[in-house]
Amino acid sequence: MKCLLLAAGFGTRLRPITDHVPKCLVELHGVPLLDYWLKNLHEAGASEFLINTHYLPEQVEGFVAAHPLSSLISLTHESTLLGTAGTVFANRAFLASGTTLLAHADNLCLCPWQDFFKAHATRPPHTLMTMMTFQTGNPHECGIVELDAQGVVVDFHEKVVSPPGNLANAAVYLIEPEVLREMDRINPSMTDLSTQLLPMLKGRIFTWENRDILIDIGSPERLAMAREILAAR
Repeated sequence: MKCLLLAAGFGTRLRPITDHVPKCLVELHGVPLLDYWLKNLHEAGASEFLINTHYLPEQVEGFVAAHPLSSLISLTHESTLLGTAGTVFANRAFLASGTTLLAHADNLCLCPWQDFFKAHATRPPHTLMTMMTFQTGNPHECGIVELDAQGVVVDFHEKVVSPPGNLANAAVYLIEPEVLREMDRINPSMTDLSTQLLPMLKGRIFTWENRDILIDIGSPERLAMAREILAAR
């Protein structure tokens, strides 16, 4: 299993904490967010990681160089932020050989990863990817999905005032190389997956619900909440 972990953002909403540290290295009980991703995914069977950088890249480089899994990790620097789709395009050779996990590594995601992988392996044959979902208490702040009886996405509602439910896109995906061909066909200059690609793949995206922990570390308050939840485990 290959993993492309997105870690290039500024973490603007988390300032002043992120004034001097990239969001992916913000710590929860002494453990950087990025470390949760690397350790948990490696324990679940991931064997190769690619991490993109932009903001304070030297800190991410130093973290990776000192990490026990450093031999499995490669970095790709973006002098200009490319967006989620742009990063996928720029690293298409990494994704072209098989199933790849794509995730935002500056959120906290804990779950039985093997169950997610198995769900993707047994997905309906007409689907190209599997999206992790979760139940949110703030649906107007998230991308809400509607599913059919098979768990396939039939509609998206991206941060609307009155969404039809609470099942949200967790921005964690297992994707097949065919997705790259669809991106080329739909718009080879797209930059954002959630608004430019996913709506075009309705009916071809399977889902798996994370019923453990998925927290967008998007503010100091959310960071404090994540720390409290972890302390109680």
